[in-house]
Amino acid sequence: MAAALDILNRYWGYDSFREPQEQVIESVLEKHDTLALMPTGGGKSICFQVPGMMRPGLTLVVSPLIALMKDQVGQLKDLGIKASAVYTGMSSREIDLKLDNCIYGDIKFLYLSPERLKSELFRTRLVKMPVQLLVVDEAHCISQWGYDFRPSYRNIAEIREFLPGIPVLALTATATEEVREDITEQLRFKNGKIFKKSFARPNLSYQVFIGEDKTGKLIELLKQTKGSSLVYVSTRKKCRTVSLALRQEGLEAGFYHGGLNPEDRSRIQDQWLKDQFSVMVATNAFGMGINKANVRLVTHFDMPDCPEAYYQEAGRAGRDGKAAKAVLLYRQGDMELIQERKLSEYPEIDYLRETYQHLANHYQMAIGSTNPEGYDFDLEQFAHKFHQKPLQVYHALRKLKLFGYLELTEDLHQPTQFRFVTDHKSVYEFQIANARFDPIIKALLRLYGGELFSIPVNINTSRIARLLHWEVIQVNKMLQSLQDNGLAVYQPKKDQPQIFFTTPRQEPDKLQFDRKTYQERKRSDLGKLNSIYQYVHNHLVCRTLQLLEYFGEYSDKKCGVCDVCKGPIPDPDFKVIRNDIRQELTRTPQTLAALTGNLNRIVPVHVAQVVQLMLEQGEIAYDKLERLAILDANA
Repeated sequence: MAAALDILNRYWGYDSFREPQEQVIESVLEKHDTLALMPTGGGKSICFQVPGMMRPGLTLVVSPLIALMKDQVGQLKDLGIKASAVYTGMSSREIDLKLDNCIYGDIKFLYLSPERLKSELFRTRLVKMPVQLLVVDEAHCISQWGYDFRPSYRNIAEIREFLPGIPVLALTATATEEVREDITEQLRFKNGKIFKKSFARPNLSYQVFIGEDKTGKLIELLKQTKGSSLVYVSTRKKCRTVSLALRQEGLEAGFYHGGLNPEDRSRIQDQWLKDQFSVMVATNAFGMGINKANVRLVTHFDMPDCPEAYYQEAGRAGRDGKAAKAVLLYRQGDMELIQERKLSEYPEIDYLRETYQHLANHYQMAIGSTNPEGYDFDLEQFAHKFHQKPLQVYHALRKLKLFGYLELTEDLHQPTQFRFVTDHKSVYEFQIANARFDPIIKALLRLYGGELFSIPVNINTSRIARLLHWEVIQVNKMLQSLQDNGLAVYQPKKDQPQIFFTTPRQEPDKLQFDRKTYQERKRSDLGKLNSIYQYVHNHLVCRTLQLLEYFGEYSDKKCGVCDVCKGPIPDPDFKVIRNDIRQELTRTPQTLAALTGNLNRIVPVHVAQVVQLMLEQGEIAYDKLERLAILDANA
């Protein structure tokens, strides 16, 4: 593996691989289908980028997030490695040019959204590409039992038929044993190998706090923390209210969610990465691909809806290997709220048909028509027009996406792009014959040079307008005219969410919905929610061991740093807590969760520890309804 180490050092500056990067790379180079499970921050991208640079040809990378693709392409380009990306929202002409570069140019990495895989344009070009490796990032998305199932991921297995003998590398940070088996089956593994780094994070202290004053507890935690912190909340509104409450306490806090405009998102993210403020309050739209190693605290202000999401988000703490905390705040009633929200995510099938019809009417789409360019989509405006609640519409769109009828791109920011599709001579002749275009062509060439004749270039229309002393709207009109005259490809900036019909428009009653799978997935999601609820209320078992067991990893080695492992009860308090427990259970048998809630003035882990001792001493026991009950009322 000397050659691999040389590549690693030359481009990334590292002298050695992390476990199990080297084994994964070796498996890929031996052309084994490979599944690698590595926790957040474990260096998954190195596992395909190094072998991709070692072998001639192209590495295809399927990824579900546009922001993540753009981030990785940018990082590779900064290293001097040629990379490109194709995703939903690009024009056919732009995609065509990028795919051409992968066939006739020397592009090393092509990132693709899974929806692109089934297009005839892509498949026609694929057979001409010098592909040497197929990579599936966030591979849990291919499993309907994964926490973020994407139906479009099922297209990956089909394109393997176009790539005989080409190995596949599947990567994920979170997958249960059931999901791992589903990944290898769906990707049609042959001669496959699985590498799994332990899900244990020895430097990460998992903690749960149950109490009514979550804001007060959050402020206390943040004031105790030296370094960067990340606070996850469930809604955009809470981003504002929680960050405001923190600033009122003198904490430097910013907030981030998908509803901010692209410039603000980029600015806020950059400020936090550069430690210009210490606390980021965000929805789960923030974090994927964020490479910040010195986060000392990740706090979930609201309970996440599954262990997979919690593990991945909590894992953004302590990526530098130094001690860090992952804290989950919970108060009574949170479970009922999130359970209600989870149920609302599964609208009735008839409502899905109704929403589909509204969309077709909204965009005036005829039966059988398509529009590969997609449509700008304003959720609030659409909901108001059809007298619907925005959240209901949103959930319906997500489920129409699940069944493969729509694609909703919620975080699309596409800068203005421009490229000449003729040679220098033809452009010059056009300038001479059409004097009114002379200023804009000269400005383009002055600012962006000859690169405009080879690839689509991101251009700044405001900068061009300032140079020409024009209005931006005039610049945009002239760029459009250059395209209309066949001289160029012009892609205006896109900031709004985009919606795409992934199949020709159909009559609503012709849409096919697998009701059995729909109900099974609903039950699966509720089961995951119950698993995270059990994690919150299990104060007897080490937090790390609970998470390991959920992901099918079994160990008896306690972490020693979580709230369960570091929660000894002061001797003077033991008798007081024991008496309080006896009084509660004498009143009525209770589950541990109910008992902990009723004794919310006592640290939950102390309640759990005293309960455990009372169970061991035969003072209390579980009844047939799994409630704690007094055995000896006279003790």
